[in-house]
Amino acid sequence: MDENITQHFRPDEGPFIATVGNWIQQARDEYRPVLTHFLNPRQVYVATTLARHADIPVRFNGGYAGAEMQRALFYPDYYEPTASDFELALVRVDYPVKFATLHHSQILGTLLGSGIEREIIGDILTDGQTWQLVTEHNMLDYLSGQVERIGRVKARLVPADWESQVQPMDEWVAETATLSSLRLDNIVGTGFHLSRHRAKELIEAGKIRVNWADTEKPDYELAVADMVSVRGFGRIRLDEVAGRTKKEKIRVILAVLKK
Repeated sequence: MDENITQHFRPDEGPFIATVGNWIQQARDEYRPVLTHFLNPRQVYVATTLARHADIPVRFNGGYAGAEMQRALFYPDYYEPTASDFELALVRVDYPVKFATLHHSQILGTLLGSGIEREIIGDILTDGQTWQLVTEHNMLDYLSGQVERIGRVKARLVPADWESQVQPMDEWVAETATLSSLRLDNIVGTGFHLSRHRAKELIEAGKIRVNWADTEKPDYELAVADMVSVRGFGRIRLDEVAGRTKKEKIRVILAVLKK
């Protein structure tokens, strides 16, 4: 991959950048579409940038407009992608709605705890009562036989028609801020109105993940489309870095989802 483009990304993103390069090369050499697993928002951003630089078309689909986790399809110029090319499936969580309450973290934790990789699970959706998840179509049978309980609640996963897809509740709030840096502790403190010291404590206690990976580095530098999960508080997404003020503060737009 061209160093002129890779230098704009973090060193720890090197392995993913190499993987994207392989997908792009495969689409170019074999002259056919190449479909990926689910990518998180930061990975979508990186893949979009690299595909544009390589002049290879790419599209993303996570099952609905505004999906957080999406599959990428790299393809040659002659090809016109359709929705079916993304091989997505919708699954409903069947549980005693009147007698139990589920949470996003419980569902995802159960799936990951059963050995399912995060990259084959898309978004987990709810309208406040019905719970659904998007996955890869070839995983339907496996998922259906894998889950018997979510937490203490008896539950199972059953295939669902796309016509029954719930309209997810959108509780993200956009916040504009000026920051001295894009350090993790700074953004966590700003997003949840915590002191830098308190944010640092949460990070060092292992209660924060960046793009679904554990990190205990308060000085970790965030970039556009990074997703931060803070146990007990919610999530923050860095949506935009909008330049600097006269005093060299960094203007940012954060999306904040509180628990």
